[in-house]
Amino acid sequence: MYFDNLSDFLHMGGHALYVWSSFGISLLLMVLNILLPWWGLKRTKAQLLRQLRREQAAYQAESSTAE
Repeated sequence: MYFDNLSDFLHMGGHALYVWSSFGISLLLMVLNILLPWWGLKRTKAQLLRQLRREQAAYQAESSTAE
């Protein structure tokens, strides 16, 4: 499709709402595909660190009572 000016391009031949909302939704999904795993990784690392600290504290408590 050929557009004479920027306004015609933005209007998309009367289909601007469909076209630009499709682009917006696609962009949102691509950003979420990056952010959600990153946030999940941060949360998993924090959970594993808390678990490791609990296990170390339990091990130290166990070894101090065994003496």
